[in-house]
Amino acid sequence: MKITARELNRATLARQLLLRRETLGVADGVRRVVALQAQHAASPYLALWNRLADFDPADLDAAFADHTVVKSTLMRITLHAVHTDDFRAFREAVQPSVRAARLGDRFTASGLTTEDADALVPELLAFADQPRTTAEYEAWLAQRLGAPAEPGAWWGLRHYAPLLHAPTTPPWSFGHQPSYIAPRTRPVLADPEVSAASLRTLVLRYLKGFGPASVADVAQFALVQRARVRTALQALAGDGDIERLAGPDGEELFDTPGAPRPDEDTPAPSRLMAMWDSILLAYSDRGRVIPPDYRTLVTRRNGDVLPTLLVDGYVVGVWRPAEGGIEATAFHRLPDEVWEELAAEARGLTAFLADREPEVYRRYDHWWSKLPSAESRLLPGD
Repeated sequence: MKITARELNRATLARQLLLRRETLGVADGVRRVVALQAQHAASPYLALWNRLADFDPADLDAAFADHTVVKSTLMRITLHAVHTDDFRAFREAVQPSVRAARLGDRFTASGLTTEDADALVPELLAFADQPRTTAEYEAWLAQRLGAPAEPGAWWGLRHYAPLLHAPTTPPWSFGHQPSYIAPRTRPVLADPEVSAASLRTLVLRYLKGFGPASVADVAQFALVQRARVRTALQALAGDGDIERLAGPDGEELFDTPGAPRPDEDTPAPSRLMAMWDSILLAYSDRGRVIPPDYRTLVTRRNGDVLPTLLVDGYVVGVWRPAEGGIEATAFHRLPDEVWEELAAEARGLTAFLADREPEVYRRYDHWWSKLPSAESRLLPGD
């Protein structure tokens, strides 16, 4: 079976709850979309605002507080918010990548070895029985080593150990000064068989939330070696858990049987997407959602991924808070009816932000002087 580029786009929108806002609780919503990029504390909230009907941010506050939804270093070795039932398998799946990236030269320059890290992690997790600050962990590490550790030691350990971010301050549950706590169910580290089994779980969850997808797409989403992904897909195919499709250019794609694949003409509503939204980062071929000419405009060289305008399922520009509403900058001319849709979303977003952080993402405003604009409008908040 062959699938078109627009059908791939619509499959992503359907699975990511972007064809319509769904009536789901926070926990179920997070499970459905697999993982929410949480590099910026506000982004999981804005992601769910775009996806869930009548979303109350207090519900996500509560989910973080009781660990129904947890925030940790996971896929792409960056922060994600995931359902607690997914955390262990996801962390075990990506642990080889985390180990390679965080126990390398910067860590060993501190005088510690990878073997030291493996020995320290169980003790570190025992110490992390309650939320503790970076200063407390650094003091613990100095006491454990008998001398203050070099900066690279804690930097490596805080990523390698499967610590959760503990809620700290408003407006988005997590402040600039993080605290960490051990998970209730601890992942198994440094066990290749466990990691391989968990990668199969992650691959299935990814395909359900983002498929159909290629080997390269899965590897990009998780930041794991393509060889590991191929092995996982082969095992899943042998169990009958996945099916193969041909992509627009004949590339081999994988999907779960019966997963939603709407018609390419399915209407897609306009949305104001969060910074680093997962649909912008979940594929090797980001043309599924971002037109190639716009990719470098929204994904900056330092890794910042700007808040975007999504129209008919594709990125057409960016947005930022402004005095009296939302400033929307389109990279090409948009019809009046599209501006009306965006204006309705802007009114909802302005109201949503009012009680939390009306000027969210303001620190990234410097990028706007470097962006082209076909048209920019202030979309009033009321």
